[in-house]
Amino acid sequence: MKDTSPEIERLQFEMMMNLGSHKRIELACEMYMAARASILQSLPPDLSENDRKREFINKMYGKTFADDFSRTANKK
Repeated sequence: MKDTSPEIERLQFEMMMNLGSHKRIELACEMYMAARASILQSLPPDLSENDRKREFINKMYGKTFADDFSRTANKK
C-alpha cells in the first residue's frame, strides 16, 4: 500500500538526510526495537525457544529466511 504523495516522500527524505548520521542510526534502532517488541508480544506464550525464534524470524524477515534458520539450527 502506498498512500504517501511523491512530494511528501521527497520532503520526508530531505528531513531525514538533514539529520546527522548518529540520529538516523538512533531512529533506525528505535524502529527496529519497536517492531521487535510488537512481534514478540504477538507470539503465543507457549512456544518453545526454537519455535519462538523461528516465528520471530518468519515475521521479521520472511518465511524463506526462517526456514533456512530452522534447518541450520536443527543441524547443531
